[in-house]
Amino acid sequence: MSAGTFAFTVHPRARLAEDMGRVWKPLGAVPEGFYATALRRLPLPPVDMARVHIGGEQVGRVLLVPFGARHMLAHVDEARRRVSQAVDRAVREGADVVGLGALTATVTAGGLSLRQRTGIGVTNGNAYTAAIIDDQIRMLLDTAASGRHVAIVGASGSVGGAVTRLLAADGAADRLTLVARSAPKLRALAGSLPETASVTVASSLDAVADADLVVLLTASADALLHPEHLAPGAVVLDATQPRNTSPDLATAREDVLLVDGGIVAIPSLRLAGGDIGVPPGHAYACFSETAILAMTGHRGHFALGAPTLAQIADVRARARDLAALGFAAAAPTCFGRPVDVRTREAVAA
Repeated sequence: MSAGTFAFTVHPRARLAEDMGRVWKPLGAVPEGFYATALRRLPLPPVDMARVHIGGEQVGRVLLVPFGARHMLAHVDEARRRVSQAVDRAVREGADVVGLGALTATVTAGGLSLRQRTGIGVTNGNAYTAAIIDDQIRMLLDTAASGRHVAIVGASGSVGGAVTRLLAADGAADRLTLVARSAPKLRALAGSLPETASVTVASSLDAVADADLVVLLTASADALLHPEHLAPGAVVLDATQPRNTSPDLATAREDVLLVDGGIVAIPSLRLAGGDIGVPPGHAYACFSETAILAMTGHRGHFALGAPTLAQIADVRARARDLAALGFAAAAPTCFGRPVDVRTREAVAA
């Protein structure tokens, strides 16, 4: 099947003015309080934020849903309506696949509320996100100076559950600590893992206190992880959007290494218009999944709800078909700045 085009939905995150400034720089000077009210109350339509070029070809668009992260979580019905408007626009613009970025996936139950849509395929991007997080975890464990105890915060979620299964399948970690608010879901997940896996479940972040590697995969608008939660020398892989860590954590705990999670290298990627908050030639894995599906000719829905291991294998194979363009886990960064995970020092860009 011939290659197609895609649309990818984003939204302002915790710092509304900063992200609106990515659409048009002068918007970044508008007071934060104005956006907190205006984005919630005004019936703003989706915004065509950027055109996506990969390998010198225009292959997609980025559509901004003008609703902040906290708005999304507090007003789910309105958030779903606005995401649906963005999907309508993607259809009008001729996209074959639409990907759900950040909390646009969360509020649509991983895209399940859009499964009746026809004329366009929908994916939440979680299959390739799980694949990239799995790759990053294994890289970090291979370079770790200490043990292989991995704590997954948000383990009961779509990506968290998939990553847990990938790690447990071949014993990549010596110990797994699964953290989430839903005890029944955690127990069900733990019970589905191979008997050889050493697994502990918990509902409090206090449980990560002796973990060598903490993986953040929650859907929250706030920074949840604080200095007191972490063991000496711990590594944190933060794959959340909005982020669950802040630059202050690195300052308060210089012994801790923070690594940006779910980042994919696509060297020829260029955005004409706004940017999505990652360095040039990089993209989030959920964005990358959408591009991969469109560029390899996929039609119809893909990852809705929790991704299956078969879907993860499928999108990994499709990414290998596009290897000449990159589509692999990016070199480690900390808040967008290159970092050497062995020495834990910044790398000159």
